[in-house]
Amino acid sequence: MYLIGLTGGIGSGKSTVAARLAAHGCDVIDADAVAREVVEPGEPALAELAERFGAEVLNDDGTLNRPALAARAFTDDDARADLERITHPRVAARIAEWIATVAARVPQGHLIVVDHPLLVETGQQRRFDAVVVVTADAEQRVRRLIDERGLSEEDVRARIRAQATDEQRRAVATHVIDNDGTHAELDAAVDALYAELVEAARAG
Repeated sequence: MYLIGLTGGIGSGKSTVAARLAAHGCDVIDADAVAREVVEPGEPALAELAERFGAEVLNDDGTLNRPALAARAFTDDDARADLERITHPRVAARIAEWIATVAARVPQGHLIVVDHPLLVETGQQRRFDAVVVVTADAEQRVRRLIDERGLSEEDVRARIRAQATDEQRRAVATHVIDNDGTHAELDAAVDALYAELVEAARAG
């Protein structure tokens, strides 16, 4: 297998890149989806979050109230550190299980992509054969998130501040995709990237 870490700041278009790579036949795991799984009812992480942040981070049905948790975690450094301590090791362990499962059934050189917004923040970039970073102008990202997700500008900027900078991501990247253009330009860039990754996997 050839293991690829895909990352980028919130609103950069990383998920669009992941979908395009999946369309090319790559196996893709979404770390955000895994992060949601590890805090489902019955999971130890959810109980720990409720103990740390209080019952207000739970909905009436016992599920996680994500906006309430985000309001606490993205405005307080200590709270965010506790959130990461509770969730990040569990997310990493589950991703590792998924990679092992896929690796056991695919041929040598198959591309496996881990779509992980906090790849750099969690220091996991060293485990990958290639690290792809998607970047976009910060103000464009803010507009996208306000228009497409209905987030407030204050919330968006707080989330951006809580993540690594594009400079920090570029420092560990083997490939960078700048997503400041059109959808067609992004598709073309991803197609070219896929071809490069296939060649690298064959050479490796």
